[in-house]
Formats: sequence, C-alpha cells, structure tokens
Amino acid sequence: MIVVSNVTYPPESTKEIAKRYLTAPPLPDFITKKGPYISASKRTGMHSLTYYELDNSRLAEGLQAIGDSLAIYFGVPGYQYEIKPYFELEEGLSILGL
Repeated sequence: MIVVSNVTYPPESTKEIAKRYLTAPPLPDFITKKGPYISASKRTGMHSLTYYELDNSRLAEGLQAIGDSLAIYFGVPGYQYEIKPYFELEEGLSILGL
C-alpha cells in the first residue's frame, strides 16, 4: 500500500519549510519514501506530494510516523497537509466486499 501526503503553503513560507525539512528526523526503516515532489502556482502557492510505501500490517504505525514527520512544520504560516492511505486495487475491492 501507499500513503500520500499532500502539503500546501504560500511561497513566502518556503524558506522556513526548507529549514525545517533539513532538520527533520528520518522515518522508520519500514517506510520507503518517494519525494517530496514540488510544484508551484501563482494562484495556489507551493504544493508538495510525497509517497510512502509500507506493508498493510504497519498502517497504523506508519500513519503515526508520517504524521509526526509533518508536525515539525506546525506554526509555519499557511502550512496545510492531508495524509491519505491508498490500497492496491485488489485490496480496495476486498474492503468493499467484492
């Protein structure tokens, strides 16, 4: 499975975000991180997507670790985030009872 974090913040907060990113503690070894991937828009500001791969059996522990890693940005003006798990198709179908 993967977990996706979707982060947004205004361009004015970029330096503070970068400073905190460089001091962030590493994630546990059972999580494989891909990203962050960054885009910018004059209308919506900065946007960052990060993909985390982990085993389903460690979802709760993984969500906690990812949430903790994003909490270091609390207090940065305009910082917002979402964390969502995504299941492989077969897993998603079984959750629906199919």
